[in-house]
Amino acid sequence: MGKRILVVEDDSAVARLLQVNLEAAGYEVAWAADGREALARVAGELPDLIVLDVMMPVMDGFEVLRRLKGDLDTADVPVVMLTAKADEQSIFEGWAEGVHCYLTKPFDPGDLLLFIGRLMATEDEAADGGSGLPLEE
Repeated sequence: MGKRILVVEDDSAVARLLQVNLEAAGYEVAWAADGREALARVAGELPDLIVLDVMMPVMDGFEVLRRLKGDLDTADVPVVMLTAKADEQSIFEGWAEGVHCYLTKPFDPGDLLLFIGRLMATEDEAADGGSGLPLEE
């Protein structure tokens, strides 16, 4: 079974593009159309990674990120912001709130998959408790 990724995106065409690319790379994908739905999905089944838009109805991505990082159960879940908000203030806010990667739209799906792959490998390595280097005897 592949790693689970929650895509939080209010534009169904972008969500579908993400889903197709992520599933082709072997990930299981769930989708939420707004921040409130995203938090409910995370509470129901903790994903391995979240791809999060910023500009959404009901609750924006920055508020979702603050709530995720403020909860001990979700604070360590890697979050990739994928947004059209490319201004310095938004990028700084994303990094300050704890995103693992901040990508702007339009985006290259290959770049997104590369970043997600690296984040997943880093998480696996941390879960194994190692640096990936062999231990000395």
